Amino acid sequence: MEFCINDRVAAAAEKAESALAGQMAAIEDTCMFNSRKVLKAFIDNGVTYADFAEINGYGFFDEARDKIEAVFAQVLGTEDALVRPHIMSGTNAIWLTLSGLLHPGDTLLAITGAPYDPLEEIIGKRGDSPLSLIRNGIKYEEIDLVGDDFDLVAIEERLKKGGVSMVEIQRSCGYSHRRGLSLEKIKEACELIKKISPETIIMCDNCYGELVCKQEPTEVGVDVMAGSLMHNLGGGIATSGGYVAGRADLIAQVADRLTAPGIGKFLGANYNQNLKFLKGLYMAPRTVANAVKTAVFAAYLAEELGFESVKPGPFEKHSDLIQTFNLRSAEELIAFCQALQSVSPVDSMFEAVPCEMPGYPHDEIMSAGTFAQGSTIELTCDAPVVEPFRVYIQGGLTYEYGRVGMINAFSKILNSR
Repeated sequence: MEFCINDRVAAAAEKAESALAGQMAAIEDTCMFNSRKVLKAFIDNGVTYADFAEINGYGFFDEARDKIEAVFAQVLGTEDALVRPHIMSGTNAIWLTLSGLLHPGDTLLAITGAPYDPLEEIIGKRGDSPLSLIRNGIKYEEIDLVGDDFDLVAIEERLKKGGVSMVEIQRSCGYSHRRGLSLEKIKEACELIKKISPETIIMCDNCYGELVCKQEPTEVGVDVMAGSLMHNLGGGIATSGGYVAGRADLIAQVADRLTAPGIGKFLGANYNQNLKFLKGLYMAPRTVANAVKTAVFAAYLAEELGFESVKPGPFEKHSDLIQTFNLRSAEELIAFCQALQSVSPVDSMFEAVPCEMPGYPHDEIMSAGTFAQGSTIELTCDAPVVEPFRVYIQGGLTYEYGRVGMINAFSKILNSR
């Protein structure tokens, strides 16, 4: 195919290179910091070539699997981690964490407002699953954000009443229109929670946030967090898997939920995924940096070309990979996603169309011409096809491919106006 680049887009892209120099330098600084951290974890834990060997069956006494989890735990600044191919997505990792740590009569308090769509069915706010938390005797409450910040007054008032077993924080925006929460804000909320209710577990949905900053939520007060290896930590190399990381006693309970009580982390072969997990983590700092650069570039183009509600702005610090802005209509939203699909390395000949998606209440359009199905660390975008027709962009294995994709997608919209 030949790209039909719009003149306005080409001019904006050229301006971006100099305008964003400071932003790009800061991203590179974080990449270097996290690269040192990852390399140190490999060396400290003595990763060897023998750790790539396949172990099948039950996987009892799999030293390589245990070593992988120790490496991830060190990188994430936690006591322990559960890193397995059996965890199929970020949603699956969050479900394991919530269902493993909450029990009938407990209260779950979400302090970032309504959760992202699939989590509503896990909680029981929507749908009729007999396995939802609410159907199994767990109480649920939520406190909305104030703009892009925690409502610390409301959180304090609720915690003082007592009875909150777990506080849940969603770091990224989901399908809401806000920025990802900064670690500074998360730290402030954690300090408040621990001061008032030290026994309350603080859980963070860390999807899209890993290695974007120099610290992780578990290094600023979060007790346990979960995410997918199809996002940041897989580095674009892992083709499955997820993780839960945090306090050792909490990880033990989540491991019991994954396998069986009394068996926990001792069971579960990795089925020849060790090399992908380790190599993916090794590449993750660079891959995440490329994805953040792509997001910043997309934000600059969106603002320069007059698109509305750009979050984060091109000169704001990212706390996750996600970049959003609004399009004028459902037709433009669909066209943008289709344009990105058309410059994907895989399935470029197929046209993305809105359809029903498991766990989501609205028709969704998803552009994901990826090497691993649905891998959102690769360049993808998706959106519910409802007003205000907001697109959510994430990923980019290299900045160069991300730049090409964004220029083409914006050009298609402007050429059609």
